[in-house]
Amino acid sequence: MARIQFGTLSIPSCPVDKYIEKLLDSEELSEHEIEVKSYDSLADTLKQLENGELDLLAMPAEILHGKQLDMHNANCEVLGARTPRTPNMILVSENKIQYQPKSAIILSDSKLVRRQLRRARKGLRVLSTKAFTDINNIKVNLNDELEKYSWMEELRSNEEIDGYVIPRVIYSEVNINGRRHSLLPDPNNLGDSHYLPKPYSDLVVIIGRKNFPKSIAQLFTEIEGDTIWKIQDYFLGGMDEKQLESIGILVRHRKLSTLMIQAEKHKDLIMEQSFHDLEGEVITNEVLVELRIENISNNGKKTISLHRVVPYSKFQIAMVATEKDWTKILERAEINEFVND
Repeated sequence: MARIQFGTLSIPSCPVDKYIEKLLDSEELSEHEIEVKSYDSLADTLKQLENGELDLLAMPAEILHGKQLDMHNANCEVLGARTPRTPNMILVSENKIQYQPKSAIILSDSKLVRRQLRRARKGLRVLSTKAFTDINNIKVNLNDELEKYSWMEELRSNEEIDGYVIPRVIYSEVNINGRRHSLLPDPNNLGDSHYLPKPYSDLVVIIGRKNFPKSIAQLFTEIEGDTIWKIQDYFLGGMDEKQLESIGILVRHRKLSTLMIQAEKHKDLIMEQSFHDLEGEVITNEVLVELRIENISNNGKKTISLHRVVPYSKFQIAMVATEKDWTKILERAEINEFVND
């Protein structure tokens, strides 16, 4: 069997090298000869893919955004993706958001998260690292993400701030003693705060040369990951970085039984009736694809959102129609307050 030359490109919030290392330890790939090498530059890996020195590359989807032309010029394409494992963020604080003291200081460098926190609770001082250091005339050199969050933890421990938001995967890499609160997309109770992940959060794409054998590429990809990539790329691929900053998006496969339990819990009659006929019989046994996307205003007071659930066999057709609906919704909104920060 030929050796597969496999490359990885990682960032702290999406450690692809660790994900692939864990995958290679599984029984599915134990019979294959795979040589893995870590890279730091997308340009370098594209050259090696184009020259045949590398067969496949696993990388965070967010790095590929805006660089797909470079990929196509290197005669490469996305062959699939892997389902996000830890797409959600964590609030490190002694208190949950609803129990924070008035004017509590929460740090987050994600514009989306800052807007989500303002939506969840009025009266908070939700600041970026830059805003906090400027306001307090602090000079600090932070060389990487781990240093930044270690510094935030020190501020929290010294009670200079009340909390900060950190990617779940980085949380495990930093020595943190404070309580943690997951910012999840599904609240326990209808009407409670929800937090959709940022675009491409923890999504890994697999890139290879065009016409690369699909049977080999499929060893590393997952059907749900492919669905997530296709929908997010279709909705977000044409946006610039500034537009992406205020978008929250969640794509996932769902079982009908899980959705029905959730709908019953939240007394969501529309969802309960969507997949039953007039006799109350279930009209599909397929896996369902759920899409939730939203755009939040700077002060958190307004949210434009769209929620669709469709059978897997129809998701690509539904994706086109839903994107048109989303575009119309945005055109009708006063979009300036949803973009500016």
